[in-house]
Amino acid sequence: MSAAEAGGVFRRARGRTLDAFPAEQEREWKGPFYFIQGADPQFGLMKAWSTGDCDNGGDEWEQEIRLTEQAIQAINKLNPKPRFFVLCGDLIHAMPGMLWRKEQTKDLQRVLRKVDSDIPLVLVSGNHDVGNVPTPETIAEFQETWGDDYFSFWVGGVLFLVLNSQFLYDASLCPALKQAQDQWLDQQLSAAGQRKCQHAIVFQHIPLFLQSIDEDDDYFNLTKSVRKEMADKFAKAGIKAVFSGHYHRNAGGTYQNMDVVVSSAIGCQLGNDTHGVRVVVVTADKIVHRYYSLDELSERGIEGDLMDLMKEK
Repeated sequence: MSAAEAGGVFRRARGRTLDAFPAEQEREWKGPFYFIQGADPQFGLMKAWSTGDCDNGGDEWEQEIRLTEQAIQAINKLNPKPRFFVLCGDLIHAMPGMLWRKEQTKDLQRVLRKVDSDIPLVLVSGNHDVGNVPTPETIAEFQETWGDDYFSFWVGGVLFLVLNSQFLYDASLCPALKQAQDQWLDQQLSAAGQRKCQHAIVFQHIPLFLQSIDEDDDYFNLTKSVRKEMADKFAKAGIKAVFSGHYHRNAGGTYQNMDVVVSSAIGCQLGNDTHGVRVVVVTADKIVHRYYSLDELSERGIEGDLMDLMKEK
C-alpha cells in the first residue's frame, strides 16, 4: 500500500520537514509539553523469535497488532494530548524483498490509522525498514511508503532531528545518500549550535551506545569510531537528548550533558522489560522521561509528578 493509497496520513515528512508542524508557528517556546516515544512494533518478530528463525520466520503478527492497538488506545485517552507520537524504527520485521513485507506494512498502516488525528505520527526508519545495508531502492521504497527517511521539525520552540541511522551503520551501497544526510545534518546542527532553539533532540533507530561511550562494539550499538564522532558532534551543537530503539530493552546513559535514551519495544521483548512506550516531558530547562508498560499507561495514565511539570511556567 502506497502513501497515496493510505490517504496520505502516513506521508507526513516531505521535503525534509514535517508538515503537521508549520515552522513559522512552532519556533517560539510556549511552555512545557510532552510527547510519546515508542519503538519496534516490528510486526512478525515475535513469531520469528519464538521459532528461532528470524531471517525467514514471521508469518504471524496478531500479537503485535494487539500490542500496537493497545498502545494507541492508551495514547488516545491521554489528557492533555501529547504533541506527537514518534516510532523509532523497525516498524515491521520483514526486510526489503522478504516474504510478508507487504502484508505486514498493510496491517501496520491500518492500525496506525487509529491514532487520534490530533496526534501527529513521526516515523523513523530502522534496519528492518530499509535493510541492514540500505540501497537507493530500499530508501526510495521507505520514502514512498512512510515518508522521508531523515527530516527535522519544530514543536514549541524545540528542534527535533530525525536521522536514518543505517547510513551510520553501513552506507556502502548508497554513499551519496549518506553524504547528503551528513551535509543536511551539519546544517541543522549549526542552527542548534547557535542556540536558536529552546532544546534540540535527536531521534534515530540504532543507539549511539547502550550504557557508555566506551563500550565494545555490538549489534545493538554504533561502532566506537562512529558513535564518538556523532556524540561529539551532537554535544558540541547542544543536543539535549538522543532517543532510539533497536535493543528491545531499556538502556542508556549520558555523554557530557547529553542524555542517550534507549527504549524497549512495543513489540517483541528481548530482555526483562515489558511492552511499553516512553513519556517525555519537555520543560524550559530540562527533559524528563519515564517508560510505561502498556498496561500501566492504559490503566493509570501519566503520573502526577510528570503532569505537574507541564504546569510550570
